[in-house]
Amino acid sequence: MSQVTHQPSPLRPGDRVQLVAASSALLGEDALARLEAGIAVLEGWGLEVERTPLHGRQWGYLAGQDQQRRGDLEAAARRGAELLACVRGGWGAARLLEAPLALPARWLLGFSDVTSLLWAQLAQGQGGAIHGPLLTTLAAEPAWSQERLRCLLFGEPVGDLQGEGWCGGSAAGPLLAANLTVATHLLGTPYLPDLRGAILVLEDVGEAPYRIERMLTHWRLCGGLQQLAGIGLGQFTDCDENPAEADRFSLEQVLRERTSDLGIPVVSNLPMGHVAGNAALPLGAWAELDGSSGQLRISSAKQAPPLPR
Repeated sequence: MSQVTHQPSPLRPGDRVQLVAASSALLGEDALARLEAGIAVLEGWGLEVERTPLHGRQWGYLAGQDQQRRGDLEAAARRGAELLACVRGGWGAARLLEAPLALPARWLLGFSDVTSLLWAQLAQGQGGAIHGPLLTTLAAEPAWSQERLRCLLFGEPVGDLQGEGWCGGSAAGPLLAANLTVATHLLGTPYLPDLRGAILVLEDVGEAPYRIERMLTHWRLCGGLQQLAGIGLGQFTDCDENPAEADRFSLEQVLRERTSDLGIPVVSNLPMGHVAGNAALPLGAWAELDGSSGQLRISSAKQAPPLPR
C-alpha cells in the first residue's frame, strides 16, 4: 500500500465543508433539492458548509471546464476546509488528473466517478479518502448509513458489514473500495494505489455481465487481482441480464468464475454501491475480511501501516 504520510484529524463541530463538483453537471430542481438535503445532514452534525454556487454550472455534460472543477479542490486547500464533499458522480473526475493536482490531506468524500480522486489521493500518500455517499445521495441513506459516515469522519468506531461468503478463509490488509469501471481505467497510471495485500471492495452500475467479465479479465491479465489479500463485492446495480438464453452468463456466474480460483477470501453482496445503504469505507484503513462468515470489519479508522518493499 502507498505509504500514508499525512492523515487528517477527526472532524469536530464547527469544522468547514467545501463542496466539490468534479464530475457531471448538477442540473434541475430535483438535484438542487437533493443537494440541499445532503447539506442539511452535514449541518445537523455541527459542520459549517460553504454553499459554493455549483448548481447549473455546465460545460457539455461536465460541471464546468476542467480548470473550474479543479478549482473546487484548489479552493478547499486555500480556505483550509476540513472536508471536501463531492456533490455527484457521472464522469469527468479523471480528467482533472491530467495536470498536476496535489490533493491535500483532507477528508474527501464520494464514490462512483469520484473513485479517481479517492485513489489518486491515497496514491499520493494522503489519508482521508472515504468511499461513501455523495451530497446528492446522503439524505436518502438510511439512518445506520448516515451514522456510520458520521462516525468515520468524527473518529468513532464503526460496526462490521455483513455480506455473503463465497470463498472461505480470512485475510487482513489495507482497504480499497472503488467503482469497477473507474478503477479499471486507472490501471497502468500513477494514480493506482499499491494493490499488494489489499482488501479490494468493488461495485458498479449499468454494466452488462460481459463488460464486467471483460474488466475483471483485464485485472487478471495485468496481475492486479492476483496481488490482493481478499475481494469484497458490493452492489452491481442494473448489471444483470435475463439469462434465459443459453449463450448468456448471469452477473453472479461472471463474478464467481473470475474470482473463485484466486485462493483468497471472497465476500459478495456487501452493502455499498449505487443503492440506498451505501456504507462508507475509509480507504487505507486496516480491514479484515472473513470469507466464511461474510463479514468485513474495519479494525481502525486509522490508516494501515505501509507494507515493506
